[in-house]
Amino acid sequence: MVFRRIHRAALLFCLATTILAQSKGDKTLPVNTIKLPHGFHIAVYTADLPGARSMTLSDRGTLYVGTRDAGGGSVYAIPNANKDTVAHKIYTIIRGLHMPNGVAFKNGTLYVAEISRVVRFDNIESRLANPPDPVVVNDSFPTSEAHGWKFIRFGPDGKLYIPVGMPCNVCLQDDKRFGTILRMNTDGTALEVYASGVRNSVGFDWNPNTKQLWFTDNGRDNLGDNLPPDELNRAPRQGMNFGFPYFHGNGIPDPQFGKGHTMSEFTAPAVELGPHVASLGMRFYTGAMFPKEYQNQIFIAEHGSWNRSIPIGYRVTLVHVQNDTSAAKEEIFAEGWLQSNGRPWGRPVDVQVMSDGALLVSDDYAGAIYRVSYRK
Repeated sequence: MVFRRIHRAALLFCLATTILAQSKGDKTLPVNTIKLPHGFHIAVYTADLPGARSMTLSDRGTLYVGTRDAGGGSVYAIPNANKDTVAHKIYTIIRGLHMPNGVAFKNGTLYVAEISRVVRFDNIESRLANPPDPVVVNDSFPTSEAHGWKFIRFGPDGKLYIPVGMPCNVCLQDDKRFGTILRMNTDGTALEVYASGVRNSVGFDWNPNTKQLWFTDNGRDNLGDNLPPDELNRAPRQGMNFGFPYFHGNGIPDPQFGKGHTMSEFTAPAVELGPHVASLGMRFYTGAMFPKEYQNQIFIAEHGSWNRSIPIGYRVTLVHVQNDTSAAKEEIFAEGWLQSNGRPWGRPVDVQVMSDGALLVSDDYAGAIYRVSYRK
């Protein structure tokens, strides 16, 4: 009898969860409020992906999506063999991981970054409905949850790049892995620092022409509404230091740590982004769908401010790259997730260029992914 009551309760819970998911999927997320340049269109790709954050594509076109808290430590997979404009089927690869924000794919294997380790799922493409157990690649990363969630990607050199954010608003750490972007071999060996002086990067990509690394970096808090800016940085070689915690933006000394240092010791950002916009995922646009002026330009997902008297961000911006090595000021590409009352209905996290040239935008607040397309 007890088993029946438990079974019935579980069944009702599952039914309620299904109804909620369906209502969320069926409900009209107000994408009609999103403003885009002329000729661009946005639609819901899926609204049934709780906590959707970082994204990566497999060679077959399967979209893998990591989560942080709201997704219950889940990693999802969405097959897209026919260049679908909506997600028809979603697989849950695993649940219960420790903030598995970062996902990357290489040679048939899915890599997932938790707080203190990177794991892999071998031959995942043929086992979406029956995923293998994760294999630990490297579990030697710091355990601090503050800025500990990770965005990962494979670079042109075949190495896996992994950021380690500072476990604070602003501080110095004896552990020199904090405030860096690291890289390692696919088997977890040869872990080394690639760039330092980085407060918290949750998005990076390589210029398709020069193969140089560009990355976003979130600025510190408690310097007022308008300071400091977030940053878009360029790291063409190993060993560059981008100034944190001594300097912010293009020469703003930190009131606590800046004394005794000059900006000439560090690398200035390629572009100063908005203050407290929480610039996260970024990609060079390498598709063929969008007009020529968007080719090889950078799209950035701005998650939005949490500590500003007037909220900003909650949008997707565009940065124009000049001569492959410098960048102009960013401009707004898509906005409308932030309502006129100052409250958001969605928060962009990452962007992903699909094989057909459409741009996907993940949203961990609405539990959705949007598809941005272009037609004349």
